[in-house]
Amino acid sequence: MIRKFLRGLIILIINTIADVEITGVEHFPEKGGFVAAVNHIGFIDIGMFHYQFDRYDMFIPVAEKWEKAAWIRVIAKALNFVFIDRYNPDLKALRKMINLMNEGNSLVIAPEGTRSHTASLQEGKHGVAYLAARSGFPVIPVGMTGTEDKNILGNLKRFRRSKVKLVIGEAFTIPPLPVTGKEEALKTATDEVMCQIAALLPESYRGVYADHPRTFELLNR
Repeated sequence: MIRKFLRGLIILIINTIADVEITGVEHFPEKGGFVAAVNHIGFIDIGMFHYQFDRYDMFIPVAEKWEKAAWIRVIAKALNFVFIDRYNPDLKALRKMINLMNEGNSLVIAPEGTRSHTASLQEGKHGVAYLAARSGFPVIPVGMTGTEDKNILGNLKRFRRSKVKLVIGEAFTIPPLPVTGKEEALKTATDEVMCQIAALLPESYRGVYADHPRTFELLNR
């Protein structure tokens, strides 16, 4: 019951403050696990997947600092948040995510690990590539624009709805990691994930992946 209530509240809030355009929804599988990799630029990002998808087999890693608030812990339990230490190896959270994926749950994750205060892509961390390779789940890249806190708050002050856009790309897979050369393989796979996201974004959002050869290759397909 609380899940339905929270999803309804998310839809109401986002429709009130934003005009949302979503393309590529057909790339999400109706059944089976997946890894949705998305850029992270604002606080409302975390609600966008529950806004669009009526699925509760998705879980989302969030910063451990939010676990201190009791009301957020209630929301976290209902919407399958996993609290994670962004700055130190968090083996407990990693094991929990692996167990959830082994049970068939889908992962929604920002590979950068935190919000980008410039709205442009930062360097991706290896966690998403590791989890995708280990699970064998397809990776679905998602590029998000318009959810920057400055943009949302500025428009609210002017009683305007923000233009928010999500572009969902085609799924791809990351092969199992080799026994030798694992770090290099993780770096290559992480770059692939980040370039796939970059190719879905306007140039000003591509950040450190704007000039990556793989980004150019994807844009010129």
